[in-house]
Amino acid sequence: MKSMTVMTLVTGAALVDPLKKMSQEVLQNVRVINILDDSLIADVIEAGRMTPAVLERIHQYCHIGVGMGVNVILETCSSVGESVDYLQPFFNIPVLRIDRPMVEQAVETAQTIGVLATLPTTLNPTMELIKRVAGENGKKVEIINGLASGAFKALTEGDPERHDKLIHETAKKVSDSCDVIVLAQGSMARMETALRESTGIPVLSSLRSGLEAVQRYLK
Repeated sequence: MKSMTVMTLVTGAALVDPLKKMSQEVLQNVRVINILDDSLIADVIEAGRMTPAVLERIHQYCHIGVGMGVNVILETCSSVGESVDYLQPFFNIPVLRIDRPMVEQAVETAQTIGVLATLPTTLNPTMELIKRVAGENGKKVEIINGLASGAFKALTEGDPERHDKLIHETAKKVSDSCDVIVLAQGSMARMETALRESTGIPVLSSLRSGLEAVQRYLK
């Protein structure tokens, strides 16, 4: 029997190793193909939004994946997560966004949700997804902006300690005003436990829950 294959679309190198490690843990006996194109997030940051050119490139990657015979495509970047809505009608396999299971859990369990991100282009799509999922479930939620300004720049400049420090400071600021914090970027999953301990409230990340959703589709 041919093994199942998942293709992930990755826009940041920082996510590659954590994604590989978590995939090995969650997607056992599944072949995982990781496509990294950091020009996608660079173009989104420059434009301040997902552009038609970015969407077209993602569409091309999905087309390649279908040609390779993959069973599921996983979009791992929240900044271009909305691309899934445009792309799914063109493909006969699931095209999933990694952050939706995390958001569904947050909406189900909390009234006030803090969104922690290092980029506005990631923060805003995550907040929009929360509003959408809440609407689909007939629930009204309050969303707290948790933009860790300067953290992304620190990471790209090779200063992960400052990146983590800014995220911890921002999490502490919003934790008094919300019931749960969601981490808008998959690369932040490694900080989930530390942030939960420092804030004293639930902290959710998308990496494990997103891959577990893929596993459910494969079954």
